[in-house]
Amino acid sequence: MNRQKFIWVTFQREGIHEYPDAPSGVAFLRYPHRHIFHFKVELEVFHDDREVEFILFKRELEKLFIQDTLTLLNKSCEMVSEELALTIQTKYPHRDLIVTISEDGENGSTSYYPKVI
Repeated sequence: MNRQKFIWVTFQREGIHEYPDAPSGVAFLRYPHRHIFHFKVELEVFHDDREVEFILFKRELEKLFIQDTLTLLNKSCEMVSEELALTIQTKYPHRDLIVTISEDGENGSTSYYPKVI
């Protein structure tokens, strides 16, 4: 049977960002504001016996955001996702990857990064 398998991890970090070009209906976003950013990362694995151990994978990702508070400047969830995906793909090439990032567990983005062979 041909199946694709993924592991997934979640973690969260406090962060501050801003959206300088925010439309008038949400003009308050133009100024630095705080969120708890929630991350969910799904990584393709090739066998079902802990090929990538998910606790270690989670710790590895958390270390990328070592600061107590992320300073994201004007980055969107999508922009942070792109940077995170590039880092993961460098260490774990040729795998499908899904990155979901939300602000306060309420609104966010999901990006799918197909494997490049």
